[in-house]
Amino acid sequence: MKFTIEELLSRLPLPANAKWKDGVWDLEPFEKKGVRLVFFAPRGTDHQTAHDEDEFYFIARGSGEIVIGDDRLNCTAGDVFFVDAGVDHRFENFSDDFATWAIFF
Repeated sequence: MKFTIEELLSRLPLPANAKWKDGVWDLEPFEKKGVRLVFFAPRGTDHQTAHDEDEFYFIARGSGEIVIGDDRLNCTAGDVFFVDAGVDHRFENFSDDFATWAIFF
């Protein structure tokens, strides 16, 4: 099984909803035994809120900042971040080409 950034980007955005008024910018291409792979390429504003699962973010392209609780950290392609379940977090000041993989567990 192979997933590419280009193929997933070609499927975004998904239709808008109440939370993501400019379209939904994430896809979940894989799930197995409680582990989910998510591709997230926000545009405009990241409207994320805390999740019920722990997660890792693997920054795939671009740069920006990740806010995790009270911490604000620079992020760029190649960086990895862990976010505990229930902790508020979001990306800010990200580049137009920003994209990240997330693994929820």
